[in-house]
Amino acid sequence: MSPWAFERSTQSMRLMAAFAVEQGVAMSVVLAGTDLQEDELIDPAMVVTGQQELRLIRNLVASLPQIPALGLQVGARYHFTTFGVLGFAIVSSSSLRHALDLALQYFHLTFAFTRFQVADSDTQTTITIDDSDVPEDVRQFIVERDAAALISVQRDFSSEPILLSLNISFPPPINLTAYEAFFGLQPNFNRPASFAVMDRLSMERPLLLSNELALHMAEMQCRQLLDSRKTLSDLSAKVRDQLMSTVGQIPVMTSVAAALHMTPRTLRRRLAEQGTTFIQLRDEVRQALAEQYLTLPHQSIDQISEWLGYAEPTSFINAYKRWKGETPHAFRLSKLLKN
Repeated sequence: MSPWAFERSTQSMRLMAAFAVEQGVAMSVVLAGTDLQEDELIDPAMVVTGQQELRLIRNLVASLPQIPALGLQVGARYHFTTFGVLGFAIVSSSSLRHALDLALQYFHLTFAFTRFQVADSDTQTTITIDDSDVPEDVRQFIVERDAAALISVQRDFSSEPILLSLNISFPPPINLTAYEAFFGLQPNFNRPASFAVMDRLSMERPLLLSNELALHMAEMQCRQLLDSRKTLSDLSAKVRDQLMSTVGQIPVMTSVAAALHMTPRTLRRRLAEQGTTFIQLRDEVRQALAEQYLTLPHQSIDQISEWLGYAEPTSFINAYKRWKGETPHAFRLSKLLKN
């Protein structure tokens, strides 16, 4: 699984969708293939995956090829408030260098597709923007966006020119005006890696809004939010629990989805994001339950078949042969011989 395939809020997608609409792109085009409705973008409780945000980015890039340095224009709109509770932890930090460490610690509360790797020297802080896991077709946009967001958030705290140099891994665009205007310098293109070099003294300077108590509270909320999203990511285990919760009956997908407070469409999508399906999980549970039921000597194959949700015993027998390479009768016989 990609390192960015974690669940995140809709804030980033909402920001990019708003930008696209301002450029004349229909919301239906922006959200095509994301499995999201427009009203879901403004739901503060809604979470999406990296794959869904990536699909929106592809729609954005395909719809606005005429805009130079598109990622810069979008990334410039990211501010510390974009990142919710993590943003408030950042603004409460003792310094920009400390804020950077917080962002790395709570990476799963960002919207990044690149990974930031930080190294300090006596006078400089180098931030490598690792794009090795970013799909090629959107790599330039994402590197531009993530680099611009980094500088945009820094400028929320200080107007001091902290950026010393910027190296970009892709070829230079025809027009460098947008880069020079935003970053205040001309980047070096066609480099082996993308990285920004910051003035370390400026990065270590105390922030005016630094507040230790506010930072502690914000970090606590960050941890709680990560824990809640981790719980959501354990969806496969929750589905298995639901499938095994009723003795002698395998619930259908609509019942399981309702018990987990989501629609069948959402359940199907979330399971797909975890690399599985409801049918696969149901078969896993059926296999486990089948062996338990077959150890009950007075339960017929017909009864067990019904408990497992099969329309007829033949379907169960064929499924069991596919799983175990033998029939349910053969399994029972081997158990009797062992006993």
